[in-house]
Amino acid sequence: MFLLLAVVMSGAVSRMLPVSVPTPLVQILLGAVIGLSTSYRVELDPELFLLLFLPPLLFLDGWRIPKDELLKDLSTVVELALGLVLLTVIGMGFFIHWMIPAMPLAVAFALAAVVSPTDPIAVSAIAARVPIPKRMMHILEGESLLNDASGLVCLRFAIAAALTGTFSAASAATSFLWVAGIGLAVGIVVTLVVTRIKAWVSRRFGEEPGSQILVSLLIPFGSYLLAEHIHASGILAAVSAGVTMTFAEISRQALATTRMRRNSVWDTIQFALNGIIFVLLGEQLPAILAGAKSTVLLTGHHGPEWLGLYVLAIVAGLALLRFGWVWVSLRLTLLRRRLNSEATLHSPDWRLVAAMSLAGVRGAITLAGVLTIPLTMNDGSPFPARDLAIFLAAGVIIVSLVLASIALPILLNGLTMPAEPSKQAEEDAARVAAAEAAISAIERSQHDLAERDGNADFYAAAGTRVMDLYRERIESRSGSAKASAEARLQDRLERTFRLAGIKAERAAVVEQVRERAIGSATAQKLIRELDLLEARYRI
Repeated sequence: MFLLLAVVMSGAVSRMLPVSVPTPLVQILLGAVIGLSTSYRVELDPELFLLLFLPPLLFLDGWRIPKDELLKDLSTVVELALGLVLLTVIGMGFFIHWMIPAMPLAVAFALAAVVSPTDPIAVSAIAARVPIPKRMMHILEGESLLNDASGLVCLRFAIAAALTGTFSAASAATSFLWVAGIGLAVGIVVTLVVTRIKAWVSRRFGEEPGSQILVSLLIPFGSYLLAEHIHASGILAAVSAGVTMTFAEISRQALATTRMRRNSVWDTIQFALNGIIFVLLGEQLPAILAGAKSTVLLTGHHGPEWLGLYVLAIVAGLALLRFGWVWVSLRLTLLRRRLNSEATLHSPDWRLVAAMSLAGVRGAITLAGVLTIPLTMNDGSPFPARDLAIFLAAGVIIVSLVLASIALPILLNGLTMPAEPSKQAEEDAARVAAAEAAISAIERSQHDLAERDGNADFYAAAGTRVMDLYRERIESRSGSAKASAEARLQDRLERTFRLAGIKAERAAVVEQVRERAIGSATAQKLIRELDLLEARYRI
C-alpha cells in the first residue's frame, strides 16, 4: 500500500517542484523515505520479481512501439541494441573486474549486462519540458526494446557461469541461438494462437470486454512461462508476443469499448509497475547503505567513498563507450547513404551525438535485472559480491538520471534532427478512403431499411445528413494544398469550439445534479458520453 501510494504521489510531487526533476528520481526519494520511516521491509524473491515485472512491461513496449519508424532506422537500432550491448558487457565486465578484483569476473559480467539496457521512459520524463525530436525518440525506444532482451540474456549466461564456474564461448553461442530463436518463436505462436481462439469465440458467442482485457494481460505471462519451461528466453518471448500483438489485433479487431478500456488498464499497469520498481529501489537503499561498510571491505578498501568513486567510474565508462559507438554508428550510416546516393550529406551535429550518448539512462530494467541475481550459489553459500553489484547498479541508475536531467535539456534545446517527410498526404488518403467506405455502407443500409420498412424518403433524408459530413471530408482532403491546409485549420477551430461546448455541457449537468434536477444515473450516462466526445477531440 505504501509503495503504490508513493507512486501516486510521485507524479504530483514532480510537477509541484520549481525545477524539472524526473519522476523516477522523485519515486526513488519517496521510496527511501518509506524505507527510513517504517519497520516494514520488502523481501524480494529474484525469480518472482522477474516474473511479475518484466513480462508485462516488455510486452507493452513491443506492442506499442511504432513499427514503421522502427524499421526505418532498423540498422541503427540493431547496432545500438546488439553491438553496443555486447561491447558494453565485454568491455565493462573486464573493466569492473580490473577495478574491483574482489568481484569475480562472471559477477562483473553480470553487472555489466544489467547496466547495458537503457530506459526510454526515464528519458521521456527527463525531457518533458524540452521535447525530444521524434526520430531520436523512436531510435531510443527501438534500442530499449531490443537491448532489454539482449542485456538480460547476457545476464542469464553470466549468472550461469558464476553458478557453475565454467564458461564456453562456443557453447554459449549455440545456447544463445536456441534461447533467442525459440524464445522469439514461442512469443509469436502463443500470441497468434490465443488471439485466433479469442476472435473465434467472440464471433460465435459475442465479446465480453472484461474477458478480452484479462486475456491480453495473461499473454505475456503465458509466453514467458512457456519459454522458460523449455529453457528458452522468456524475456524475448514477451517482447515478440508484444510485437506480434500489433499485427494480430489489426486482422482480428476487438470492439471499440474493449480497446478503450484495455488501453486504460494497460496505461495504469505500466505506470504502476515502472513506478513501483523505482520506489522499491529507494526502499532498498537504506538497507544497502547500511551495509555499505561491510560491502566496501570486499573491495579491499575501508572508506565508503570508494563506492561512490566506483559508481562514477562505471558511469563514465558507459558514457565513453556509448559516445564512441554512437559516433561510429552515425558515421557508418552516413557512409552507406553516400554510397547509395550522390547527394551530399553533412556530418551530424556533435550535440546530437552527445544527446544520444547521455540519453542512455539506466532505469527499471537495470534494477529489475540486478535484483534477479540469486541469493545463494548451488552449494548454498552466499552469491559472491551480490550486495556490491546491487549497490553499484543502483548508483549507476541514480547518477545517470541526475546527469541526464541536467545535461539533456541543455543539449536538446534548439537541436533539430534531419527533416522527416510529411505524412499528411498519407493521412489524407486514408481519411478519404475511409469516408468513401462509410458512404457506401450508409447507402447499402438505406436501401436495406427502405426495402424492409418501405419509408424510403425518411431514410434517404437521415442518411443524406450523415453522408454530407463524409462528402465534405472527401472534398476538403482531395483538393489543392491550400484547400487542405484551410480544411485542417477549420478542423482545429471546430475541435476548439467543440471542446468549449463539451466543457459547458458538463458544467451544466453537474449543476443540475447539485440542484437535484436529475438523478445520478442520468448524470453518469451524460457525463460518460461527454467524456468520450472529449477524448475523441483531444486525440
